[in-house]
Amino acid sequence: MPNETIRRGTATGLWILVLAAAYYGGGKLGLLEQVVVGGVRVTPLWPPTGIAVAGLLLLGLRVWPGIALGALLIIAGFGPLTLSSFGITAGNTLAPLAACWLLRRVGFRLELDRLGDGVALVFLGALTAMLISSGTACVVLLLDGALPGHEFWPVWSAWWTGDAMGVLVIAPLLLAGYAARLPRTRSTPPLRWVEAVVLLASTVVVTLVVTRSTLDLLFLVLPLVMWGALRFQLPGAAPCVLVVSVFAVPAATDQVGPFLGHGLLATMVILQALNGSAALTGLLLAAMITERNNTLRTIEQACAGLAELVAHLSPGEPGEPGEPDDDGAPRR
Repeated sequence: MPNETIRRGTATGLWILVLAAAYYGGGKLGLLEQVVVGGVRVTPLWPPTGIAVAGLLLLGLRVWPGIALGALLIIAGFGPLTLSSFGITAGNTLAPLAACWLLRRVGFRLELDRLGDGVALVFLGALTAMLISSGTACVVLLLDGALPGHEFWPVWSAWWTGDAMGVLVIAPLLLAGYAARLPRTRSTPPLRWVEAVVLLASTVVVTLVVTRSTLDLLFLVLPLVMWGALRFQLPGAAPCVLVVSVFAVPAATDQVGPFLGHGLLATMVILQALNGSAALTGLLLAAMITERNNTLRTIEQACAGLAELVAHLSPGEPGEPGEPDDDGAPRR
């Protein structure tokens, strides 16, 4: 028993470090594209929130110190740690914990194979839970004097959307990776792999073109996200949504293509409308298709079981129904 306790403690400690490293790495990537709102630097897409929520769902609540450690390491890169730093860290840690708790309360499934799972992740895991991190951070900055009072709501809205987009874009991708590890009864045909490669390449090309063109063609990415959801469900839709965000965020921060000539607020609205539409379309449509496929599979299995039962209960007569018996009467 002591050896088992030590082994579990060691495994938990390692997962905490892995989550902290992933959180820190995602934060560094997110900080590559940032904007200044009200004197505060915020990111249109904050990947660590999605990493934190997925990590808690997959590994359990016991790895929450990894979130706090990763957040502190990111904040420490801006200067010495202060009371405000620990306040922001607390908000960044509590928000994913609240998301995980809310999702578990409604019976969320990691496979995201039901429409209710997609809806829960959007409205509970992203939009509701991330109110904690954005609200805590803005209140702390306001009390510290780093945020002017009249800039509270613009900064809060930018912080909240960045955190929510991190959950909507990154968490489904990580959960799709988990679902891909589950055993499958059928092997994937080679043509499906070819289709997947064509889908991903098409998404890259189309997103690159529409985010650099001065024409308003951002809507052209949605059919590709729908293609991925319809044909490959979450493992197909999640990478497409990520590609859209990866190319759209730099275009918005550089104010090129369809973002050219707009103010900061309008640019953020256009960007988050694109990211949100792609994420919602892919996530909810993939969940619907997966749920439908599972229902059809269940019906097929039930029909096959019923046919076997009927064959087992019927008398084993050699003739076919309708053939005459020995006395000349037709068999019913």
